[in-house]
Amino acid sequence: MNSLIDFISKNRCTALGIGPMSKNCVDVVIDLANTYEIPLMLIASRRQIESKKLGSGYVNNWSTEEFSKYVLENDKNQNIILCRDHGGPYQNENENKQNLSFNEVMNNAKESFKIDIKSNFRIIHIDPTENLISDLTEDEMLNRIYELYEFCYSVAHEYNKQIFIEISLGKEDGGISNFSEVEYAIRKIKEFCNTKNLPWPLFMVIKTGNHVLETKNIGILEEIISGKGLEEQNEIKKIVDFCNKEKIMIKEHNGDYLGDHALKYHPKMGIHAINVAPEFGVTETKAILSWLENNDLKKFTDKFLEISYNSKKWEKWMIQNSTTTKKDKAVISGHYIFSSKEFNKLKNEILEMVDDKESFDKFLKTEIKISILRYLKCLNII
Repeated sequence: MNSLIDFISKNRCTALGIGPMSKNCVDVVIDLANTYEIPLMLIASRRQIESKKLGSGYVNNWSTEEFSKYVLENDKNQNIILCRDHGGPYQNENENKQNLSFNEVMNNAKESFKIDIKSNFRIIHIDPTENLISDLTEDEMLNRIYELYEFCYSVAHEYNKQIFIEISLGKEDGGISNFSEVEYAIRKIKEFCNTKNLPWPLFMVIKTGNHVLETKNIGILEEIISGKGLEEQNEIKKIVDFCNKEKIMIKEHNGDYLGDHALKYHPKMGIHAINVAPEFGVTETKAILSWLENNDLKKFTDKFLEISYNSKKWEKWMIQNSTTTKKDKAVISGHYIFSSKEFNKLKNEILEMVDDKESFDKFLKTEIKISILRYLKCLNII
């Protein structure tokens, strides 16, 4: 992990965490990391990639074990850093449907983390924020972090693995973190780590005004950077300075759909890393629609959009009182169905209509690559 820390410092850049939205996306990330010889983080949520025992994930139907094996076998120069994103209780959506007790949910979270660590995930994000009944206090979230933090390091010690911890407190909602809450959390976590003789966290997730809904970033970060939010900008700077002093790096989530100017400002703000995920899934979905049109296969478009819309995976991304069309909603949820039987059947029907069958995925990968390259350039990574 020193290579990532040194890379950020040497290049004065903001590192990029990329959601493994599809097999094509994963292939592109591996290719970019090795072409440019840069460290890139693949940040897998429990919904995307999950242990075999807990039901695997929706991305290529990969279990944690299969995903790790695929990446490590194809990442020839070892530039990819496998990361668990949003690990913790209630982060696997199936758990919310099974009426499990909190103890059962925590045990599942531990099982998921255990397989992550055994499968060579290096950065483990402990997210304690989800709760079925009510919002949690900061101390309640910290208590969950302590338990899972100690568990993860005990597993790492048992299997002789080196891991690093990322922590977050509070759900991303488009606002910014409060300095006093960040200061309190870091002080308490460092006290805990010192008492247990454990390493301090690598990343602290800070809210910097980002919030992704539909296909836009509706948070206030763009406004802050434009100069309209000087008070918020000063608060972020205060947090950055404090975290630097405490030798804990800052990670920002929900970086999707930010403009070039906002992205270029991240290294200047001192944000050490940023996560981007759904945007790349939407990019691939739009690429499918474009490829069908370019190859005079628009007759398959409606079927693809119907499968996607009927999945209802777009529901969680809706802005209140949204006026988005049925097609817009289908585009938002397209990447969720790439591994479904319905989509694979449709894809086979599509490929039967063309001579160059490789042109389909080749075009999709090209579009994903263009989308990711924008971030790599704006964040000063390449």
